Amino acid sequence: MTIENRSWPDQLASQLRWHWENQIRQRLSGLSDEEYFWEPVSGCWSVRPRGTGTAPIQAGAGKMTLEFAFPEPEPAPFATIAWRLGHVIVGVLGVRNGAHFGHEPIDYDSFEYAATAAEALNQLEREYQRWVDGVSGMTEEQMWTPCGEAEGSWADHPMAELVLHINREFIHHLSEVCLLRDLYLHTESTRERERRMRRAAAERDAQILRESPNDDLDDLVAWSTEHFTLDDD
Repeated sequence: MTIENRSWPDQLASQLRWHWENQIRQRLSGLSDEEYFWEPVSGCWSVRPRGTGTAPIQAGAGKMTLEFAFPEPEPAPFATIAWRLGHVIVGVLGVRNGAHFGHEPIDYDSFEYAATAAEALNQLEREYQRWVDGVSGMTEEQMWTPCGEAEGSWADHPMAELVLHINREFIHHLSEVCLLRDLYLHTESTRERERRMRRAAAERDAQILRESPNDDLDDLVAWSTEHFTLDDD
């Protein structure tokens, strides 16, 4: 494509396409179910089997529901990778793909949320592709037409503003997901080191136990048992 025939729709679609192909997609590769549902702190909002959530609202049409509240509490609960992907798939991309690019209408209540990381990534890739295809297929003139009633109080704003906003939201939230993957990796590494240290301590205790006089055995057995128990946590 030469400079002369580049358009703003092409540029905006290319921005997100580059981010997806060169950063996000490879960073999300291999996402496990353990990472997908991991709760780094207590009280997280997540995607959960129907009937098991504790948030005021459980949205979704299938076996899994996404937790949230309206109005959102201050501060809002921390959100899992599952929740953040659900938000991007539905609230950021899916709703707009239905409203502006002719795809089936979806919303938080009608969507069937993924029960596995692999399924969520497939949903994400589908909605991402629909969005970049829709944006790249727009004309310059369409970029400056109003968004319409689907965008509520932003109805009179041009589509260009919406596209910039959605691209930013996509990059922002999926960067959060990547950071959570890093945190999960390093947290698990720390836990593994702690387990190795406890195992080593327990082995030393066992050696002392074998070499100690009989009158010390009761105390040493109790102490060694405690270390073996911690190792199983």
